[in-house]
Amino acid sequence: MRKLEELDFDNTYGRRLPEAFYSWVTPTTLTDPYLVSFNAAAAELIDLDPREFERPDFAEYFSGSKPFPKAEPLAMLYAGHQFGSYVPQLGDGRAILLGEVRNRRGEKWDLQLKGAGPTPYSRGFDGRAVLRST
Repeated sequence: MRKLEELDFDNTYGRRLPEAFYSWVTPTTLTDPYLVSFNAAAAELIDLDPREFERPDFAEYFSGSKPFPKAEPLAMLYAGHQFGSYVPQLGDGRAILLGEVRNRRGEKWDLQLKGAGPTPYSRGFDGRAVLRST
């Protein structure tokens, strides 16, 4: 099992996709983030030692306030239909992909932060989300 600083980030989206599909971003920091819930099964998927959640800075990492080593956060750009019309440029307006984490079995898991603050695709909104949001 790994410590937070030892997670194996491998951001293939940013290396393999043309930059037209994403923007590099920095999460907007929070003042005094705190842990609301911890999922031990999810931690196991990324080989994270479950005792790491006891660290005082755990919430800082998972709120985007403290960057993970080797992580390269980005917001995705995509197109689709919204309110019955085709929109050629939508995107992650309040979600940031902190990075792809590879576990020891070679599986990759995305760490996404929802409500991370504005991105280039926020369309004038603050990019935040409440806990109950979908």
